[in-house]
Order: sequence, then structure tokens, then C-alpha cells
Amino acid sequence: MTPLDRMRAIARDFCSDPGRHPTPVPRLTLVRADGPSLPTPSIYEPLLCLGLRQRKEVSLGDRVFHLAPGRMLVASMDLPVTSTILDASPRDPYLTLVLTLDPGVISNLLLEMEDKVGVAPTPSEGREPGLTVCDAPEPLLDACARLVELTSRPSEIPLLAPLVEREILYRVLGTVQGGALRRVALGDTHLARISRAIDRIRKTYAETPRMDDLALVAGMSPSSFHRHFKAATALSPLAFLKRIRLQEARRLLVSGKGTAANVAYAVGYESPSQFSREYARLFGAPPSRDAARQRASGDVETVV
Repeated sequence: MTPLDRMRAIARDFCSDPGRHPTPVPRLTLVRADGPSLPTPSIYEPLLCLGLRQRKEVSLGDRVFHLAPGRMLVASMDLPVTSTILDASPRDPYLTLVLTLDPGVISNLLLEMEDKVGVAPTPSEGREPGLTVCDAPEPLLDACARLVELTSRPSEIPLLAPLVEREILYRVLGTVQGGALRRVALGDTHLARISRAIDRIRKTYAETPRMDDLALVAGMSPSSFHRHFKAATALSPLAFLKRIRLQEARRLLVSGKGTAANVAYAVGYESPSQFSREYARLFGAPPSRDAARQRASGDVETVV
């Protein structure tokens, strides 16, 4: 069996129903969907997503990425995306592997690589996006298969999972995705600075953070900050802030935490009518109707 076949067999057995299925392996989740989906906005945290079965389309601003079996998507920072599952059925479901990435682990690995094998950890700067997709090399597929196979051998997870995870990260760093991960993990690069500004936005979105203050967090001039932010996220800082607010508003509404007007104020809007217009533009329906639809469908958690 190929590594993909091995992972598909385990994922189908492990994911008995659609949704996200955390595994006993730390940071590893398997995902299943039994049908195509509507375009679904969500926030990707740093992650590796490996396509196992069927296809998905991911949009970041005006950029469109295609995830298919044997291809991997790497998000190196928190990013607002819209994803659409294109093909799936109960007999032939959409399946993916998702590994959450820890920049601290990547930083330590980079330093160890430099010390032991002479790999320089500091890449040249470039305006690359914080999300990329490419074919997964065979050694990476094999390492991912071995990590998934540990789900059926829980006694081996504490010892072997960290070793296999490091191998996976090592393989990712050797692909075209590696540059962005290195830049974020190493701390004093444009992408790392933009990542710090994104973290500030996510923590203070309801307070309307000033763009000049965000540029200061990133250690850039306002014009340079805007340019590098859009290169990384395909959105302006203001558009990114709106997406974060609307995503949080949707979460609050679906969980029944308040009326549309109350939630609008809670996430930082001063005008409930403006909130309703922008919410409907992003999610395809006014706040209350969209929240009711989400609760009725049971699709509260976004499929990765």
C-alpha cells in the first residue's frame, strides 16, 4: 500500500461520521465530509493540511489554492480564508490530515539543523504569502502515514510521536513552503513581524486598533506595513480586522451569546446596520438567519 492508501484506510475507520476528529496524537486531527460544501469562511491557524481523498478549494483574498490527494497546504500564520469542498459523498468522502504547527518547535528544529547539519536557518526575504500549496514529497507522505498509524498504538505515542512530528517538520522545511515557515519562526523577518501584528489584531479586534500602532508592533513604517501585510494575507489590515470581527460575531451568534445588535457592539462595530450589511456580504445571509441556519445544520465547527 502507498502512504496515501495507508492514511485513507485509517482515516475512514477513525472518522465514522463527518466533522473534525482529534486523535490521541498531539496536534493531529483527521477530518471527514460526506458531501460538497458551500464556501465557508474560517480562520486558519498555523497548520499543515494534507489532502487524502477528494478536492477542496481555499481562497485567501483574491488568491485561490487547490488541495487534492497528495498535495499539502501550509499556513504559516493566522489567516482568514474561505474553503469549499468540491467533491465528496458518503461512499467516497472528503478526507484530510491536519497537523497544527508550533512555531517554537520549528525554531528549535531550525537551530538544531544549523548546529548539526550546517543548514543556515536565515532565508532571504521575499514577499510570499502566508499560505501555500504544493505536492507533498514521498518522504513526507511516509512520515505522515507513520504518524497516523500511531493512532492505533497509543502506548507508543509519547515516545514516537514527537520524533515523527519533527521528521514531518524537517520535510516541510525542505519544500517550497519551508521559506515562509522559517521566516515566521525565526522572529526578525517581515513575515514574523506581520505575524506579531496579526496576533495583536486578534487580541484587540473589539478595540479598533490603530493602524499606526500595528505598524509599530511590526517595526515598520505604515506604508511598508500595509504592503507587507497584504503580501502575506492578501488583505489590507483593515479588511483583515473586519474578517476577524465577523468570524467572532458568527461564533457568538451560533452559540446563542446575544442578539445581532448586542454582538455587533461586542465585536467592535458602532453601527448594527453596518454590521448586518457586512455580515450578510461575507456569510450570504443576515446575522440571525445565518446563525439559525448554522444551528439547524449542526455545522457549527468549520471543516478544515
